[in-house]
Amino acid sequence: MPMRFRAAFMLAAVAALFAVSAPAAAASDYPVRSITLVVPYPAGGGVDSMARVVALKLSDALKQQVVVENRGGGGGTVGTKFVARAAPDGYTLLLGHTGTISINPALYTNLAIDPEKEFAPIGLVASMPVALLAHPSFEGKTVADLIKLAKDKPGALNIGTSAMGTGGYMAAELFKTVAGVDVAIIPYKGTAPVMNDLLGGHVPVAFGVLPPALGNIQAGKLRVVAVTSKKRFSLLPDVPTFDENGLPGFDAVLHYGVLAPAGTPKEIVDKLSVELRKLVATDEVKQRIHMEGGDPLASTPEEYAADIASEAQKWGGLVKKLGLKVE
Repeated sequence: MPMRFRAAFMLAAVAALFAVSAPAAAASDYPVRSITLVVPYPAGGGVDSMARVVALKLSDALKQQVVVENRGGGGGTVGTKFVARAAPDGYTLLLGHTGTISINPALYTNLAIDPEKEFAPIGLVASMPVALLAHPSFEGKTVADLIKLAKDKPGALNIGTSAMGTGGYMAAELFKTVAGVDVAIIPYKGTAPVMNDLLGGHVPVAFGVLPPALGNIQAGKLRVVAVTSKKRFSLLPDVPTFDENGLPGFDAVLHYGVLAPAGTPKEIVDKLSVELRKLVATDEVKQRIHMEGGDPLASTPEEYAADIASEAQKWGGLVKKLGLKVE
């Protein structure tokens, strides 16, 4: 073999060796710089709150800063797409939840991503029930009262929710389907507008997550009729579940977790998963999650993947059954 060809061959072999070993080295040294944790919603909501709890403690554990970056838009689709298309190196992560990962793929016709294929689940962080909230003047005291009122006057009862596809909206649709009632679901653009109208008595009841309402609940300006989890919520132990109110098995709980782009090295996913489970198990983080309106929920990557598939089947099936679509 001529010398110049032998030299070229050796250079190619060395380059191939480095190409194979570089990801392994990068994975073993990870992380060597700051990590971005993307929240696919504006600052201030439930997903953002969970992300900031995770980012603070994960920074301490990894000895590198974990920076929360809000990329809102399109009901969570903009930020979700951004992370799906990011480099699979462990430096761009997503704080996902049931809405973005399990509802939106069925709801948005132009989403163009499959979360089950385009993300590597790292682990769950928390669950958060949706609550049925009422203005103090509303005559119904229980879920049974609400169902009776709805059946006595079909189509007359207005139920407020945040935007179509959110946890509150889907909980209202599930209630309407399971209870077999004809009610008018009024979706607002966000949590704040529906809370304002509920406080003003413009809508008598609403489905929504608890954090934005807790202050008004404690002040007696709003009343919690029931929560949508299978078990009573830790911060409101006296509030019954829908199951206890005559709708057996009713479950509309949002799950929050951390994901990386598909193709992220397993060593990085496993390292992040171990640290995530450690921090969720600490009393401090448990308390923070409770104060944000959730309950701690840790998992392995495999358990989170199974959870995503199960939630997608449940909520995606309901979206398709109801014919809901967002262009």
